[in-house]
Amino acid sequence: MTNLLEVKNVSKHFGSFTALDSVSLSVPEGSIFGLLGPNGAGKTTLIRIINQITMPDEGEVFLGQEKLHPLHIKDIGYLPEERGLYKSMKVGEQALYLAQLKGLSKQEAKERLKYWFDKFEISHWWGKKIQELSKGMAQKVQFIVTVLHQPKLLIFDEPFSGFDPVNANIIKDEILKLKEEGATIIFSTHRMESVEELCDHIALINKSKKLVEGKLSDVKRSHKGNIFEVGVLFDDQDRRLQELKQKFVVTDANFKTIDEQLKIKVTLEDNASPNDLLAYLTANGRVLRFNEVIPTVNEIFIKTVSENE
Repeated sequence: MTNLLEVKNVSKHFGSFTALDSVSLSVPEGSIFGLLGPNGAGKTTLIRIINQITMPDEGEVFLGQEKLHPLHIKDIGYLPEERGLYKSMKVGEQALYLAQLKGLSKQEAKERLKYWFDKFEISHWWGKKIQELSKGMAQKVQFIVTVLHQPKLLIFDEPFSGFDPVNANIIKDEILKLKEEGATIIFSTHRMESVEELCDHIALINKSKKLVEGKLSDVKRSHKGNIFEVGVLFDDQDRRLQELKQKFVVTDANFKTIDEQLKIKVTLEDNASPNDLLAYLTANGRVLRFNEVIPTVNEIFIKTVSENE
């Protein structure tokens, strides 16, 4: 798989404070790449370096196999967490101005803006000032001007901030469409459920260092503990539970159910097969739930950060 963006051994210092410590990342072309980390981890500094707002002290960044240079600004769209629209300017005037800064002609910008304003049903906002819009309304305008020039790389920093659930879902669908159309997306957020839904790859940064990077499914696989959540009905529940404890590592589980079943978590040894557990359960009872416990991104995030404090 070709990487659109390569960050190689990038470090950034502000006086005695190290914001990034030899961080390397590879963002595959056509992917949604989750950039995760606690507040102050170094994510925003890295994003600012990719956008050439600031420069690294050490290391290099490559976009499309070329070392990052000022002309690449037209290939990048950036939606910052702190929105940057001019509050006293009218929506249409500002959108046209920002589109032309990204290299679009005035006519081309008008055509593309009409498409997006019609799509979001906001054409009547054209003559309004930004300060007349709610935070969510301004977010939609900012999203449009970020994607309007159809950049190769899109960077979304907390893109759902300020949106109600309905509008957050609209933006989520648009992000997925942009990926289908070939865009590569860096997605920075604290909303781990959004990472689960959207991201193909992730990287976790904490205290200026990269701790985790990889395909999301591979990261989850490396953190799973061979644990199975079991709901089963036995005729002699106490006796069967003791037998299970002799064969496997068994702990209580808590999940919602409509039956009075035995609810447990079973941890298998590395050389044990889930088929052995399932065979015992089906031979001696009625299995109502048998589910491998896969760690969520949130659980991986908390565990990894805690282990590196």
